[in-house]
Amino acid sequence: MTHDHDHGAHAPRNPGRAFALGIGLNLAFVLVEAVYGVLAHSMALLADAGHNLSDVLALTLAWGASTLARRGPSERFTYGLRSSSILVALLNAALLLVVTGGIAWEAINRLAAPMPVAGETVIGVALLGIVINGASAMLFARDRRRDVNMRGAFLHLAADAAVSLGVVVAGIGILLTGWLWLDPLTGLVIAAAI
Repeated sequence: MTHDHDHGAHAPRNPGRAFALGIGLNLAFVLVEAVYGVLAHSMALLADAGHNLSDVLALTLAWGASTLARRGPSERFTYGLRSSSILVALLNAALLLVVTGGIAWEAINRLAAPMPVAGETVIGVALLGIVINGASAMLFARDRRRDVNMRGAFLHLAADAAVSLGVVVAGIGILLTGWLWLDPLTGLVIAAAI
């Protein structure tokens, strides 16, 4: 018996749909998290919103790098544009340094003068973050073993779900103990994790 049909699993998949959904979900969540972070006076939520905003940019840049890497060689770029992902990684790192600096600065100021924080709001929004980041990570799970760019997106989003879990724990801690310093401390931990 002949075997003459094509197997799609062997051909590189266009990850555009995963990137578009991941960017859309995370951008919507950044808006929710930022609004509720301000309303709840939560440095942890605002820090996570800043971190997730950098994720949106990182996913956008990774999508661009993925698109460029699939282009074949040309007269000008004889090896194609596969190395564009290295430049994207450098740009992402620079962006993360800026975001981290802002988060750390505000968290240190809030440690010196803690503000009342709405623990229930922090918990609810962070639980939503676990769902959004977990779902976004799963968009890249299929290709994470074949493509370093997809693996990076998967790991980054899975780590973000873990960060959201840390924010949930901080919210519970604030509710149970009334320790307002837990919120800015969590913001500092997020900045260090970035």
